[in-house]
Amino acid sequence: MRRRLAVAFVAAALLAPASAQQQEPFEPEGYRTDNYRAPVPATLAGARVLTTAEAEAIWRARSGAFIDVLPRAPKPKNLPEGTVWRDAPRKNIPGSIWLPDTGYGTLPPAMDDYFQRGLARAAHGDRAALLVIYCLADCWMSWNAAKRALAYGYANIAWYPDGTDGWERAKLPTDEAQPELRPEQ
Repeated sequence: MRRRLAVAFVAAALLAPASAQQQEPFEPEGYRTDNYRAPVPATLAGARVLTTAEAEAIWRARSGAFIDVLPRAPKPKNLPEGTVWRDAPRKNIPGSIWLPDTGYGTLPPAMDDYFQRGLARAAHGDRAALLVIYCLADCWMSWNAAKRALAYGYANIAWYPDGTDGWERAKLPTDEAQPELRPEQ
């Protein structure tokens, strides 16, 4: 009886519509423009996808530049006088360059320029330099940013999809981070 139920369950799962089955997110043609904290694809065409162990090996060998793209809310303009503003703290992979807000699906021209200048600085002008792009786990920001770096002509892009979540789970060191100044600052 148990075997028949198991066979029936497997058959029902196989015959269920695709939307009802658990599926890996597919790699979209363009950039993700909403719902950024959601499961990400397992691949990014043109980029190497890193595990935490691979990211750690690159970091320890100092053989690539690490770029954090986690968004950061800017200080609101026109705060009432005397209002205390404290940025949310961010810890990232030591030695990373933090280019916040560069993983959105659409970038205004000033942010697009900011991202391109940040990548050029990280790569020391060498479009073949290894750039490791990350954010948090299940965050499309890093996927978008890595895809955008490929579109800019960088040939050695590594995407670390587990980001600082995976790094911290592995009990690897982090440092307090400050972002590169954005265009409006």
